[in-house]
Amino acid sequence: MEKLEIPKGSKSQVYDSLIPQIHALIDGENDLYANLANVAAALKEAFGFFWVGFYLVKEDYSNVGVSLVLGPFQGPVACTRIAYGKGVCGSAWKEQTTLVVPDVDQFPGHIACSSLSRSEIVVPMFRDGNVVAVLDIDSTETDSFDQIDALYLERLFPANFWDLCD
Repeated sequence: MEKLEIPKGSKSQVYDSLIPQIHALIDGENDLYANLANVAAALKEAFGFFWVGFYLVKEDYSNVGVSLVLGPFQGPVACTRIAYGKGVCGSAWKEQTTLVVPDVDQFPGHIACSSLSRSEIVVPMFRDGNVVAVLDIDSTETDSFDQIDALYLERLFPANFWDLCD
C-alpha cells in the first residue's frame, strides 16, 4: 500500500474507511516500530492532526522503574520521557483509560511539549492486561477530540497486534 484513500465526510466515515486501510498496511509486518510509524503517518495524513505518536512503557534509564519513552511519531519534536501518572499520557497510563482533553490548559499537570497544542487524546494500548504504550494525538484547536475519536482509536489495533510484533 502506497496511498491512503481518505473520503470526504464525517469523522466516523473517515475512521470507517481508514481503519481497514491501516489494518492492511500493518498486516504481515512484524516490526513494531515500522507499524507504529505507519499508523502515526496514516492518522496525521487522514486528519491533519498537529502531532500523532506513541510512547512506549520501558525501563527507566536510571533503573528506578519504568517510564513512557518516545516512540514513532509525526509532528514537531516532542518530550522524550514521561513519568507514570504525569501529564495526560502518564495519567492515561496510570488510569488505564482513554483521556479526552478538550483544553490542555485546564488539565492539571499538563506537560507542554509544544505551546501550540490546545487539545489532546491519549489512548492506552494493552498486552495481557497491562499498558505497554499509549497513542497520543494533539491538535492546535480546542475541543478537537470527542467520544467518536475515543471509540475508533481504541479499536484501531487488532487484538493480537502486540503478539505479532517483535
